[in-house]
Amino acid sequence: MTERNQSLELGIVGNSTTAALLNRFGDLVWMCLPRLDSDPVFCGLLEPKAGPHEGIWSIRCDDLVETRQSYRRNTAILETIQTDSRGNRLRIIDFMPRFRERGRMFRGRNFVRIVEPIEGMPRITVRLRPRHDYGALPARTHRGSNHLRYELGDDPVRLTTSAPVEFVLNETPFLLDRPRVFLLGPDEPLSDAPEVIASTFLERTQEYWADWVRALSIPPDYQDAVIRAAITLKLCEYEETGGIVAALTTSIPEFQGTGRNWDYRFCWLRDSFFTVKALNGLGVTRTMEDYLDYVLNLATGSHDGYMQPLFGLGHERVIIEESCDALAGYRGNAPVRRGNAAYVQVQNDGYGSVILAVSQCFFDERLPRLGGADLFHKLEILGNQAVARWNTPDAGLWEFRTRESIHTHSALMCWGACDRLARIATHLGLADRAAYWGAEAAKIREAIEAYGWSETHQSYVMAFGGEDLDASLLLMTEIGFTTGADPRYRATVAAIEAELRQGHHLFRYKAPDDFGAPETAFTACTFWLIDALCRLGRHDEAREIFSEVLAQRNSLGLLSEGVHVATRTLWGNFPQTYSMVGLINAATKLSRKWEDIV
Repeated sequence: MTERNQSLELGIVGNSTTAALLNRFGDLVWMCLPRLDSDPVFCGLLEPKAGPHEGIWSIRCDDLVETRQSYRRNTAILETIQTDSRGNRLRIIDFMPRFRERGRMFRGRNFVRIVEPIEGMPRITVRLRPRHDYGALPARTHRGSNHLRYELGDDPVRLTTSAPVEFVLNETPFLLDRPRVFLLGPDEPLSDAPEVIASTFLERTQEYWADWVRALSIPPDYQDAVIRAAITLKLCEYEETGGIVAALTTSIPEFQGTGRNWDYRFCWLRDSFFTVKALNGLGVTRTMEDYLDYVLNLATGSHDGYMQPLFGLGHERVIIEESCDALAGYRGNAPVRRGNAAYVQVQNDGYGSVILAVSQCFFDERLPRLGGADLFHKLEILGNQAVARWNTPDAGLWEFRTRESIHTHSALMCWGACDRLARIATHLGLADRAAYWGAEAAKIREAIEAYGWSETHQSYVMAFGGEDLDASLLLMTEIGFTTGADPRYRATVAAIEAELRQGHHLFRYKAPDDFGAPETAFTACTFWLIDALCRLGRHDEAREIFSEVLAQRNSLGLLSEGVHVATRTLWGNFPQTYSMVGLINAATKLSRKWEDIV
């Protein structure tokens, strides 16, 4: 069977502490430890120069001819079925434990694999080759009686297994005549036999996800797609601190040979806003509460309320960008980068992103702790920055590296910050503060209408006084700045379609940037177009586009950052929270209502 790279045919398992990606064969090809943004101890996705099997954990039957993958219904438990040339079949069950234990959430750094024969007795080979220092160094391996210990710098891990340790250590093929269990985790002895622990973890984890999904407020149409997107977003949260990564990977390029290889394993204030908003819409308000703690810790750590665009999951403010030369890159696309220099950029939309993300906690009576005057005054510190910065140049949400402008979207989000503070102040009975923030929002609105509008194009434009268009202008209705009935907004949608739309996909912009003209459509922007069309009453066309995007998902229902329209291939970091958020929002808008069905 040919092991050629597919169009990001990857599945994700995780537990909101860390996560892993598996390819269509069931090989573990990406997992960072101990956090989502840590050193990838399995880095095969980015092709270590040390060899084709390095940085991978594979379990393969001899003479493999077919594989099939699926998630257990409504869970983050992935199953891979392998069939050999003689008709023997096996099942690999992969998951990370997550369940309630003694009043707390157990989400240990454990990766569990259960391998069982389901027809005949296939022969299998287990190859477990973790690396560290971003693929530069192999693990030093030590054998125990029923385990293997892998030294990976300062964080050793232990594999405990019911399979013969000798066969795993030496990668010796053996007969799979009964289920075998593999538990990879901290370098600690197990409290019971691996079979007992794996069985208990599996049962309780399946129960957890079933209960979690049962509580979702989902639309009646597109249910499977929404559920998978919601679970995926949850797996992109680092629950210990409340941070949410933009994606689980680094350096999967926007397209072949572009050099647009970035590390997305950090918490962007902007991306997190969209994730929190989407999950709030499904009734998952706990993520918003966790995120509130995350951003308040960051905000109070800044003496004047200045917020850089992104942070590490543990509140790190310095995220130095550097190349990892031991990794050849996804499909050979170098460089592989760790860290992201965008942390030093000025991106003025972040203040609105934070305030909009947490504003629901002042109004939602379901929450155990409603926001009050103390929280409001903390958010005012961020609002003051929005007032000071809305008309100053920045890198914008597209993070241009060599130029700055007064971006219309950044001004829009600063308007959103002031507008929501005015609403919150009114709700809290703080009339003087409501008047102040309302007046500041009015000033920004006036400027957007004057300088963010082009008479030449008869549309809003990317930057004040500019002529270029970008897809973020579609978000004006999402943020509440205007409505689909506004002639200016309708004209802007028409201009964006004429310039940025390619078939059923939308580019974020077409003007060349630091790396030339973009070559892939940005999937989040396509979902923004769907939203805009719905607001303009073009629902049938929006459904047609949505069907096309759903067809672009990989076989497990997941999306990356973008699509190369001509080849219909997925590109960019994976899974992209922006994309999964857009899927949820579009499905909610396009679905029928429950009362129309039952």
